[in-house]
Amino acid sequence: MDMSSFLAALSLLADPLTIAIMIAATFVGMVVGALPGLGTVTALAIALPLTFVLTAPQAIGVLLAIYVSSVFGGSIPALLINVPGTPQSAATTFDGYPMTRKGHAAEAIGWATISSVIGGIFSMIVLSIFAPRLAAFAVRFGPVETFALIAFSLTTIAWVSRGSTLTGLLAGCIGVFLSMIGADAMSGVDRYTFGNFALSGGLNVVPLLIGLFALSEVFSTAAKRQDQDLNAADVRSGFKVAPFREWWKLRATLLRSSVIGTFLGILPGVGATAASLISYAQARASSPRKDTFGEGEPEGLVASETANNAVTGGALVPSLALGIPGDAATAVMLGALVIHGITPGIQLFNRNPDLVSFIFVALLFANLIMLVVGAMSAHVFSRILKVPNALVMAMIVPLSLAGSYVIRFSMIDVATAIIAGISGLILRYAGVPLAPIVIGFILGAPLETSLRQGLIITNMQPLNFFTYPIADVFFAITLGVLLWPLVKMIRPKAVAGDADSQSKTTSTELEGNEK
Repeated sequence: MDMSSFLAALSLLADPLTIAIMIAATFVGMVVGALPGLGTVTALAIALPLTFVLTAPQAIGVLLAIYVSSVFGGSIPALLINVPGTPQSAATTFDGYPMTRKGHAAEAIGWATISSVIGGIFSMIVLSIFAPRLAAFAVRFGPVETFALIAFSLTTIAWVSRGSTLTGLLAGCIGVFLSMIGADAMSGVDRYTFGNFALSGGLNVVPLLIGLFALSEVFSTAAKRQDQDLNAADVRSGFKVAPFREWWKLRATLLRSSVIGTFLGILPGVGATAASLISYAQARASSPRKDTFGEGEPEGLVASETANNAVTGGALVPSLALGIPGDAATAVMLGALVIHGITPGIQLFNRNPDLVSFIFVALLFANLIMLVVGAMSAHVFSRILKVPNALVMAMIVPLSLAGSYVIRFSMIDVATAIIAGISGLILRYAGVPLAPIVIGFILGAPLETSLRQGLIITNMQPLNFFTYPIADVFFAITLGVLLWPLVKMIRPKAVAGDADSQSKTTSTELEGNEK
């Protein structure tokens, strides 16, 4: 981005109307993201027809503001009532809601807001500097490389499994199985539908998330007959930012999560949900406070929110540079570009440098607006904590069921949420972690598709997978991750054996000296 393009972008952004509609779009996106079942794509799809009367920069600015703020907006109900507003906020519930239960809702909102902004700005910087190069690298990921990456991602199940790793892996297998329900993407044959036509479309991730985390929480609270309120002494503050020294302690997590989110955003089809879950698992695996994850640990919340917002800039890399949408949200934005007579791709950088620069600047501005709007509206959102816990739980049920229904306007999604809620309650009592189920479900479909496509291009020779250099790197990392627990088990025994042999040698030498 040269100086002339940068100045031109600033002049476009300086238009009072552009600033006003971007601020309004940020608030709208945040509200829509906070409503379970709607989400980013729905918000963008609703706003797209309204942009027809705007200029191209104004339309892009509005859609970018909605894109960024709706991803963050999903964290608000995740923090306050354990209901992820969007699938991207699933990992936010793991530590965000326990913080709220402990009376630290204001701190939780502060951690989530600042982390989201940091992740978004990081991805914007990567987008502006490395877009063409990173997009070219992403194109090198074919089915075999994608399979290797997803196989590595599945190892995160072991990291988010509290207690028995084997139990976590079994839970992940449940998630993979659930992802296979419905019509086979390659052959069209129905699988595990038991003759029910409604299941041929497969299960949707949103009802599954709502059931596992929101409804199971309601059922668990009702079963324990708890009647404590969520509100605490500091709830009136609404928005609190932790001291700089606390943020400095998490600098490695912020950087790692930003890189993970940006990189996975660049890869088409991976998405923010997988990025936030993988980032959370990585943070827990490397943290000295891993035992406190799931109990209100700020590092877990920071990892999730940084990664899912870093995806926003990453997903725009293949969208702008190659015309390949990084996710469903950027597909809508590509449609907006085409509607306004702009063709995405390599030539976009040559033919419309001022517009490309405006996209970079607008993305930065959208994140800064989100920070201000998020901080100012936190008081409004935190008022929900003044409602008695019983009423909050009573509101969650119809809200969750309505959110499940509006996904596809299908009662099968409502049934999925209810069954998932009951199953989640049983799994909680059985000590089975819920996060691996979500990871397995999200990664199951792309894992199967990339595996089958890889087998086709290698003539059904799986050993040929190891002839792909990028895939070999991920296979090696995966093997190392899987073998590391075994190494940790062997090393103490080896050290103990060396100590025993050294002790015996020393005692033998002493006996010889005495003689």
